[in-house]
Amino acid sequence: MALPYDPLWPRARSLFSKKVDTPADVMLVGVPASRTSLTPTSAHETPLAIRQALLRYSNFHTEPRVSLEKVSLGDAGDITSPDDDEAKSIAELRTLSELSSMLIALGGDNSITYSAVKATAATGLITLDAHYDLRDGISNGSPVRRLIKAGLSGKRVVQIGIADFSNSIEYAKRAKDYGITVIPRSQLRRTNLEDIWATALSIAGDKVFVDFDMDVCDRSVVPACPAAAPGGISADELRQFAFLAGASPSVIGADITEIDPMMDSGDERTVRLAALAVLEMIAGFSTRS
Repeated sequence: MALPYDPLWPRARSLFSKKVDTPADVMLVGVPASRTSLTPTSAHETPLAIRQALLRYSNFHTEPRVSLEKVSLGDAGDITSPDDDEAKSIAELRTLSELSSMLIALGGDNSITYSAVKATAATGLITLDAHYDLRDGISNGSPVRRLIKAGLSGKRVVQIGIADFSNSIEYAKRAKDYGITVIPRSQLRRTNLEDIWATALSIAGDKVFVDFDMDVCDRSVVPACPAAAPGGISADELRQFAFLAGASPSVIGADITEIDPMMDSGDERTVRLAALAVLEMIAGFSTRS
C-alpha cells in the first residue's frame, strides 16, 4: 500500500509495538479462523486486512480527553487458529490477556469468541450481533451456547442488535431459557445508545468481553459480512459502541468478527470500519481514569 509520508500526520498503525512479550494497555492479536463457518468464508484473511486498513488513519480524535499516544499498544501478530488447535489458541490468548488490560482479537469468524472469552476469564458477555449464536455443534453460529454450556451464566449475557427475519423462534426461546437479555434492533431506534450500553454493563458485571460481530451493521456499510441484512445498525452507532466499550473499565476484552475481506467493496468499507472500531476502542480506553 503506497501512501504519502507526512511527519505531521502520524498514522495510527505506527503506535503499535510488536514486542509481544512486553506488557501493554491494549493488545491486538489476530485469530485466523474460518473453517467451521456455516457459510464458506475467507475470514481467516481479515486480521491482515484490518492491520493494513489501520494505515489509512491517524491518531487524532476530536474528544479532548482522548490521546491514543498515552496508551501503550501491542500487536502480537496472529496466533494458532482454533480451527487447528482450540486449546492451544486459548492458551496463547490467555498469555496475551495476562500481559494487557484489554485484549482485542481480530477474527476470523465468530467461532473465535469462545476461545477469547475463555482466555480472558470474562464472567460477562455483551454481543453486538444480528444473531443469537446459540446453535448446536461447533461453528460460528454456536459460541454463545458453547460458553454457557462451559459455565458462563446466561444471566450475564446481553445481546444487542438481534435482527428480525435473521433468527428462529426456537433460538429465541433458547435465549429466554438461558436467561439472556436481548436488546433487539428495534429497541435501538427508540432508546438512547448510552443508556442501552449502561444497562448492558449493569447486567454483564465486572469482567466483560464484548463481541463485535460486524453483521450487526446495515449491509450497505459491511458488504464483506455474508450474513448482514439491510436495516442493521449504522457505522456511526457501531463506532459509538466501540468507544463506550473501550471507555468501560469492566471491559477486559473484545473481538471483531465475521468479515470476509475477499467479498469487500472496492473501497474496502468493511475492513476500514473494522479498523475504526479498533481505534475507537483504544480512544475510549484512553479516557479511563
